[in-house]
Amino acid sequence: MASADSRRMGDTGGAGGTFQPYLDSLRQELQQRDPTLLSVLVSLLVVLLTLVLWKFIWSRKSSQRAVLLVGLCDSGKTLLFVRLLTGHYRDTQTSITDSSAIYRVNNNRGNSLTLIDLPGHESLRLQFLERFKSSARAVVFVVDSAAFQREVKDVAEFLYQVLIDSMSLKNTPSFLIACNKQDIAMAKSAKLIQQQLEKELNTLRVTRSAAPSTLDNSSTVPVQLGKKGKEFEFSQLPLKVEFLECSAKGGRGDTGSADIQDLEKWLAKIA
Repeated sequence: MASADSRRMGDTGGAGGTFQPYLDSLRQELQQRDPTLLSVLVSLLVVLLTLVLWKFIWSRKSSQRAVLLVGLCDSGKTLLFVRLLTGHYRDTQTSITDSSAIYRVNNNRGNSLTLIDLPGHESLRLQFLERFKSSARAVVFVVDSAAFQREVKDVAEFLYQVLIDSMSLKNTPSFLIACNKQDIAMAKSAKLIQQQLEKELNTLRVTRSAAPSTLDNSSTVPVQLGKKGKEFEFSQLPLKVEFLECSAKGGRGDTGSADIQDLEKWLAKIA
C-alpha cells in the first residue's frame, strides 16, 4: 500500500513538473528579453479589461429600457401612451394602475423602449414611481398646458418630488417635460411653463431643502435642487431637463392626428 501511495504522489508531482519548465522558461524570457514583449502583453491586458468594462456598462445601460410617463390626473398621459403605440385616438379614463408596452423607436438602430404609464392620482403616483424608478431610462413629465395656470402649485410639488428622486438614482435618467394639450386655445407655451415652474420650485426648495427624498428614505444626505443663494433654474441641475410642446389629441379633435413628432424624436434620441 505504501508503494502505491508513493507512486500516486510521484504521478501528481510529475504532472506539476510537466508545466514547470514551461512556466520557468516564460518567466525567464520576460525577464531577459527586450521589454517590447512585456509592453505588448500589458497592452493586450488593458484592451481586454476595457472590453470587459465596456460590456458591463453597456449591459447595465441596456437593462434600463423603461420610459416612465408621469404627471397629474387628466394631463393626457394615457392618451399620449396610446398615440405613441398605435397612432390612433382612444377615449381614456383616470388610471388606478400602471400600463406598459414595447415601443419601437423610429431610428436607424431599430431600438425599442418600454413605455410605462403611471397613475396620476395623488394617493398612487409616488407609490408607483417608487416601484419603477430603478428601471427608468427616461422620465416624461406630462403637463396639461391648458389647465397649468390653476394647477401650477400641484404640478410643481409633484415635479419637485420626481426631480429629487431622479437625482438620487445612481443612473440618472433623461428628463423631459412634455407640455401637452397645445391644441387648446388657452394653452400656455413651454417657455412660460418653464419660467413659472422655476419660480414655484424656488419657493418649494426653501421649505423642503432640509428634508430627505420622500421616495428614497435610505439617503442620509438631503438632495438640494439648484444652487444655494441663487434663484432656481433647471440648468443648475445635474441632469438635463428638456421642454417640448405636444398635443395627444391633435388640432382636429378625435379624428385628427396627434402632434407628437417632437416627442417621438426625443424618444429616438435617448433610446
